[in-house]
Amino acid sequence: MAMATNLYTSYSIIATKAHNNKSVSLSLQPGTYTTSHVKFTLPIQKRTGLSISAASTTATQVEGSATSSKASRILPFRVGHGFDLHRLEPGYPLIIGGIDVPHDRGCEAHSDGDVLLHCVVDAILGALGLPDIGQIFPDSDPKWKGAASSVFIKEAVRLMHEAGYEIGNLDATLILQRPKLSPHKESIRANLSELLGADPSVVNLKAKTHEKVDSLGENRSIAAHTVVLLMKK
Repeated sequence: MAMATNLYTSYSIIATKAHNNKSVSLSLQPGTYTTSHVKFTLPIQKRTGLSISAASTTATQVEGSATSSKASRILPFRVGHGFDLHRLEPGYPLIIGGIDVPHDRGCEAHSDGDVLLHCVVDAILGALGLPDIGQIFPDSDPKWKGAASSVFIKEAVRLMHEAGYEIGNLDATLILQRPKLSPHKESIRANLSELLGADPSVVNLKAKTHEKVDSLGENRSIAAHTVVLLMKK
């Protein structure tokens, strides 16, 4: 009998030679193989046992068990991204990360307009594969009128813990032309860490101007980006 030979793939073949016209078993990886008279193909994602008669060299499939190619949904970590932008208007407080920052303008919004907390909430919800902040806390619901964004953060943290995750690290960037945030950055970062129940060492905050370009650079709006890594507990 001619031993099965792999023609089209680089997968290895484990085979046992036949003696005295007895059947032998071959453990084959997916691919295309031939004996002296038979050509056969094993589908991808399938490991199949073949019984081959040394006398007739005919191949017959005996059994096969499919291996699922679908990745497990229980991941050791998940990554989420959040973005938010609000207009700055006179007569509103400017609240960033739960801290009231002195300025002549603030965010016009249904809630308190905390652009940083809003994008952090969206980053956590995105990492968990959940609806965004606007779907869970719609601005059409009067219940959220003027609500502190810390309420949204606490719900996002609750959902994160319920799913078995905790903050691995968080990196946030605030974009605004004025006011200067350097005097307030540490207070904002410390408060954000406390709201998240995370060590301050894993929470990073950066502030950028928009070089006087468009509404951000003209001090008519404020924006924030956040990337968050959630780790399985």
